Amino acid sequence: MEEYDEPAAHRIGKKTYLIADVAPLDVDGVRTLIVGTALWAVAFVGLLPFYDRLADAGRVWWLWTCMAGFGLGLIGIEICRRRALRQGRR
Repeated sequence: MEEYDEPAAHRIGKKTYLIADVAPLDVDGVRTLIVGTALWAVAFVGLLPFYDRLADAGRVWWLWTCMAGFGLGLIGIEICRRRALRQGRR
């Protein structure tokens, strides 16, 4: 029979938490932000034909929410891209 090492554990109060022996994911977030930003852009373009209906219902803010999500996503992409470059991942 094979022998296994005990997993690392931390005791916090009365509870014991086992620590898995797994390498962390190598994720820099750039791809995630690109997908999210693209979805905000698609939502904006998809809502444009319904501008009159949105205006009548007092929901034009939906368009501006999509625009804000797109703009903030572009900023986020740049921030994550620069961080990844500093960490040598890209």
